[in-house]
Amino acid sequence: MQNGRLFRILHLLLGGERWTVSGLADRLEVSERTIRRDVDALSAAGIPIYMTQGRAGGVHLMPQFVLDRTLLSKEQQEEILCGLQSLNATGVPEGQELLEEVSGLFGRGAVRDWLHTDFSAWGDDPENQTRFAVLRQAILQCRVLHIAYHAMESGFSEREIEPVRLCFRGKDWYVQAFCRMRQEFRTFKLSRMERVELLEQTFTQHRAMPPLPDYMEAAPDMTSVVIRFAENAAYRVYDEFDFAEITKEPDGSLLVCTAWPTGIWGGHYILSYGSMAEVLEPESLRVWILEETQKIAAQYKKPDIG
Repeated sequence: MQNGRLFRILHLLLGGERWTVSGLADRLEVSERTIRRDVDALSAAGIPIYMTQGRAGGVHLMPQFVLDRTLLSKEQQEEILCGLQSLNATGVPEGQELLEEVSGLFGRGAVRDWLHTDFSAWGDDPENQTRFAVLRQAILQCRVLHIAYHAMESGFSEREIEPVRLCFRGKDWYVQAFCRMRQEFRTFKLSRMERVELLEQTFTQHRAMPPLPDYMEAAPDMTSVVIRFAENAAYRVYDEFDFAEITKEPDGSLLVCTAWPTGIWGGHYILSYGSMAEVLEPESLRVWILEETQKIAAQYKKPDIG
């Protein structure tokens, strides 16, 4: 708490005006004695801060002082400011205020609005922002979460988890947590959480946790696939595959050689392209798609009219 107050005092004084002890005390809602102790602490830390008596006195900094005189280079300051600019995208309410204060401490004035980062999806439900705030609170306070979750393989379940870290990978948010039901660390996708409830129960902070799984690494459970995409699917192909995996054919079609996790996910993914994609390899995936499309065709078959 004291460090935050010292930061705010320094930020106020960098505005160039002199503050009375009573004025600072009122602004920060502390006693004048506390302000005097804070001024002494800043002075002991090497900040040229002074308290003078008299009509024109008060608390002030040495003229022209800014934090450019610290060990941080101008490039390092830019990196810090760029990092703070992305805080708003994660729903941190103090992000803009913190950015302005740090910019003032560096003597930069207004921050150039050259970067905007938004991790939310188009047409994102406001409920997702609320969920994100609950997850953040659970991690920082070591609170247990009760979640209703739809897993790819095991289906729907309700479980209690001990959340450790929020991760953004590819196009999605994930939570790494210790699952009390499975008794091991698991990675949960936010979009598959039907319900999230913050419990009063707390847990001991975990000292170690595994890295976020890299689902696109070549591994024994990966399947090599070759797919031909129609030319009019290029906008999606270049979005979703690496350039090194794509070969443009003379007729304009795109040949993609890649690998993905074994299972039904790949088949469903290819079906999302409709007639714009044809699996060339493996044969087993071609057979699955053929059988699945026959089932789909049967569902949409027009009834016989007698």
